[in-house]
Amino acid sequence: MSNLRALSLFEVRVLGVLSEKQRTVPDSYPLTLNSLVSGCNQKTSRNPIIEISDAEAQATLDSLKALSLVTESSGGRVYRYGHNLDGVLKIPSQSIVLLTVLMLRGPQTPGELRIASERMHNFADISSVEGFLEELADRAAGALVRKLARLPGARESRWTHLLAGEPAGGETAGLDEAGTGDLSLGEVAALKAHVARLEAELAGVKALLGRVCSELGIDGSS
Repeated sequence: MSNLRALSLFEVRVLGVLSEKQRTVPDSYPLTLNSLVSGCNQKTSRNPIIEISDAEAQATLDSLKALSLVTESSGGRVYRYGHNLDGVLKIPSQSIVLLTVLMLRGPQTPGELRIASERMHNFADISSVEGFLEELADRAAGALVRKLARLPGARESRWTHLLAGEPAGGETAGLDEAGTGDLSLGEVAALKAHVARLEAELAGVKALLGRVCSELGIDGSS
């Protein structure tokens, strides 16, 4: 990629949302923490779908600020946040739009990218999309996208971003039957941490239920 370290799943999602909202709802940009969390957790145009808390979003913003990828400003009584992808990556706005779609939706074909980008930039044709993708792949400072092996029966190859590192399965990686997409090692680690947190919460609920059953004289083992 470049000298930039591999980003986590949450970091990728936060950057993607900030870049998307800058172009689709400019009157609301920079975003408040609440708006950012809503954008990260929305169920449409997102892959994978995640649930990030306010505290997790704030910690993610702090880590991105340390990388100069996020800026913070004071607007009224709340802080607002914007991205600095332009300043850090030094790539054209059209390329940032394509990266934004890849960050939010996972691997896409050039045709899918063109359609998904329409609200942010109107690419003239698929060839134009492919041209910017090739530039991102051949970038002197380090590739930011990778072309994946074509899936069986597919007419076009898909592309993935490299901001979270190389796809776990390399260039042969692809969407599985469940549509979970290509996960980098950083994303896998983030998902494992999320599962561990859920398991801890479940253990707490079970313990509480056990105490309630004990106090009521109910056998809660069944």
